[in-house]
Amino acid sequence: MAFVANLFNTYPALDAPEVQPEDDVNNEETREEKTYRNWMNSMGVKPFVNYIYEDLANGLIIFQLYDIIKPNSVNWSRVNQNLTDKQVQFKVKFLILDNCNYAIELGKQMNFKLVGIQGSNLQEKNKLYTLALVWQLMRAYILSLLQKLTGDGKKIDEKSIVEWANNKLKSAGKKTFINSFQDPVISDSRVICDLIDSIKPSSIKFDLLKTDDSVESKMDNARYAVSMARKIGARVFALPEDIVEVKQKMVMTIFATLMIIDYDTQRPSETQ
Repeated sequence: MAFVANLFNTYPALDAPEVQPEDDVNNEETREEKTYRNWMNSMGVKPFVNYIYEDLANGLIIFQLYDIIKPNSVNWSRVNQNLTDKQVQFKVKFLILDNCNYAIELGKQMNFKLVGIQGSNLQEKNKLYTLALVWQLMRAYILSLLQKLTGDGKKIDEKSIVEWANNKLKSAGKKTFINSFQDPVISDSRVICDLIDSIKPSSIKFDLLKTDDSVESKMDNARYAVSMARKIGARVFALPEDIVEVKQKMVMTIFATLMIIDYDTQRPSETQ
């Protein structure tokens, strides 16, 4: 018995686990992953997203997001939802791959940039390609909200948001402006605070903003800007670090959500 036990200990012939322990996965979560995960959960997807790559690998949450962004865009008869029945376990990998291929197909129909991305990349939990798809889902969702609010049929893109922000700042008598979502001027958060104050006058206490240009002061300003943006109703998922480091994608979402608030607050007066 001792010999057999030692033999099994040395050569167990067991496959290495495909899934990392949950604590390890959680400890390695990046800011970007956390932002996307919080956004998806705020959309009410089921089940709750705990680990992006694990929970999106079968495509089911991705289909829910597509349907939220563009209702009835998903042909649910093509989706393999029964992935737990013991009778289908022998072919579950093929069913999941079929889902993932369909998820990429839908993305292309929505004009997502998915060059080189295949369904197998999602199934294999490829971080780069999974995040590329999730970012485009988040971007499409925000732009779809803006499209509905403007109601003029005009296409909304990053350039439109920059133009809106600068016009809003100018009309409120502010001196700040941005050239793009990569503009270094964004790092001290003053332009964001000016924009919030333009949307809701007197909401910003400018004496609280620090001007010494240190990283610590910029972080304090960014925390204040994010807090005030959320206070006026903007659904900000970006973090203060994203502002200080001028992360283009996350900065874009901040300005876009502020634009949504601006258009949304103007709607009642326009209908009266």
